[in-house]
Amino acid sequence: MEKSTSKIAGFFRETLDISFPLFKIMIPVILMVKILKETGAVEVLGTLLGPVMQVVGLPGSMGLVWATCMVINIYTGVIVFLSLCAENPLTVAQVTVLATMILIAHSLPIELKIAQGAGVRMPAMACIRIGGALVLGWLMDRIYTLGGWFQEPNTISWIPPATDPSLAAWAIGQLKSLAFIYAVIVFLLLLLKLLGRLGVTDLIARCLRPVLAILGIGPAASTVTIVGMTLGLAYGGGLIIQEARSGRLNKKDILFSLILMGLCHSIIEDTIVMAVLGAQLSGILFGRVVFTLLGVFLIVRIVAILSETAFDRFLFREKT
Repeated sequence: MEKSTSKIAGFFRETLDISFPLFKIMIPVILMVKILKETGAVEVLGTLLGPVMQVVGLPGSMGLVWATCMVINIYTGVIVFLSLCAENPLTVAQVTVLATMILIAHSLPIELKIAQGAGVRMPAMACIRIGGALVLGWLMDRIYTLGGWFQEPNTISWIPPATDPSLAAWAIGQLKSLAFIYAVIVFLLLLLKLLGRLGVTDLIARCLRPVLAILGIGPAASTVTIVGMTLGLAYGGGLIIQEARSGRLNKKDILFSLILMGLCHSIIEDTIVMAVLGAQLSGILFGRVVFTLLGVFLIVRIVAILSETAFDRFLFREKT
């Protein structure tokens, strides 16, 4: 009985060890994002992004949508998008381009801090995610325009319910989100321990080893990469930081794994949200995955020619 109690207590200590560094990052950033929203900084950023959106074939008004997604989160951005749709009708191709860019670069204050917590330098990761979103958005716009694909008017099949704008409702919502993230961490840890005992983790690592080897990522990063890609950086962030600080992953594996997850994560939930807004899987799923794999492959080759000094100065900071 005492042994079982000790194991349970040890398990929950482990979940706290994982979630505490994550929440220590998230809570100050959540407060900062709220201040940015209330002071109108998001609207200013949206205005600045207007000319950039035209480069990828979108009306300048969509800059506010992308700015909202980048600074706050996807769901708030969706509400802004819906409020602008009546006056700014888009084609299916345009919605797909916008949605794909959002999926690559969203919730940046929190997700960049998580990457920084694992050792990756924030400016480098910000450039990769924002730059990657713009490059893929431009490529998709060119392909869809030249091919004449998805040029019909977009139809939205889902409208989110109205939310209470009060400060109290916001605070309760954030507490619920943090509680849900902790519950996901508990579930993930249980699942990973079970999969480890059943040998499934080793099987997954062996299956992914050829793909990861081509990308230049060591097999030790396979499990944490799967967590980030399927559930997202906010949910898997605690596990990612713990793995990075454990010494089981070298710094290049951490960098490449986080770049892979940064460009393509939460491939189930977020992809579904964008699909019900009218975006096509050719961009939000297949295009994003192919672009991510090619992008990581290229970045790995570029990093290989960098000196150790340049790598540490611009891309990675050892945790002490």
